[in-house]
Amino acid sequence: MEDQNSLVEYGFRRFIVTLTAIVCALLEIVDTTIVNVALNDMKGNMGATLSEVGWVITAYAIGNVIIVPMTSWLSQQFGRRNYFAFSIALFTVCSFLCGNATNIWELVAFRFLQGVGGGALLVTSQTIITESYPAEKRGMAQAIYGLGVIVGPTLGPPLGGYIVDNFSWPYIFYINIPLGIIAILLTLQFIKSPKYAAKTSTREIDWLGIFLLTVTVGSLQFILERGHEEDWFTSPVISIFTALAVFGLFFFIWRELTYKNPIVELRVLKNGNLRIGTGMSFILGFGLYGSTFIIPLYTQSLLGWTALQSGLLMIPATLATAFMMPVVGRLISKGVSQQYMVAVGLFLFLCIVSGDIRSLRPILARTAFSGC
Repeated sequence: MEDQNSLVEYGFRRFIVTLTAIVCALLEIVDTTIVNVALNDMKGNMGATLSEVGWVITAYAIGNVIIVPMTSWLSQQFGRRNYFAFSIALFTVCSFLCGNATNIWELVAFRFLQGVGGGALLVTSQTIITESYPAEKRGMAQAIYGLGVIVGPTLGPPLGGYIVDNFSWPYIFYINIPLGIIAILLTLQFIKSPKYAAKTSTREIDWLGIFLLTVTVGSLQFILERGHEEDWFTSPVISIFTALAVFGLFFFIWRELTYKNPIVELRVLKNGNLRIGTGMSFILGFGLYGSTFIIPLYTQSLLGWTALQSGLLMIPATLATAFMMPVVGRLISKGVSQQYMVAVGLFLFLCIVSGDIRSLRPILARTAFSGC
């Protein structure tokens, strides 16, 4: 079991630990969206089709979704600090390789590996920040972390737009290198690794669970990314991957609920608060990440905006989030009901999303008509 008290930091050490974790989380999240405004330049520079260059985003996402559920288990096997430092190193090295890729499929392969390294940064950073603060200050700690997580997706497009317009697209990867090196050094110096129970022996490792997880999330991500281009279920390829995703998910859940040492401990979802929170986070992700992908492509491809102009469109949302996060953290610290704040936040979120959809309908209709 973990000794929680030994992980609490104070003073300068807590500041450094918090800064390191937030920088690592930002590296992961910013790279999720920073390439969106550079896709047109990548396509022209590498002679790729729109479908091929889309794999630059897809490969990163697949790497993320495969490794994130295994992060807790990997931390226990290798130690949190070691695993965290290795993930930063993998992310940093692959950033350099992405910038030096000579063709589109090299770039896709390195982006997948970059996603594998980056996937661990987001989850582990949250745990590190939470455990570095005493219990009475963890509401503020989560607000600080949330500020980085939610600002990150909207920070990517304007930053990427500036780099693409003033330099060239490889530099959207090169900027990760100095930050990654600093983060590795700070991690090895300041991050503590909790004491875990005995490691799982090689024979007890849930290899089947790892395989099923990879098949399930990889197939599902492929369907969601490529289904519209393949005309969905009229395509044999999409139908095959759908079957793999459905059966893979069924057998993965069965395996994780019955195996002694599962790669993903699904039994924790018996906790009602965790189950509901996971569901709401899933819904919230549609709005946070969907808009940051669609808006840059729409404004550049159909409206003729530059990469920088497209990215600047995301700044108002970033400023609003930056203002509200500390306010929410202080309200939590003062004992304001979290249930009420979550309910109000989701209500406003759904209202705004509904308004956005209604406002886009005429534009989408004109676009579809002109395409015909």
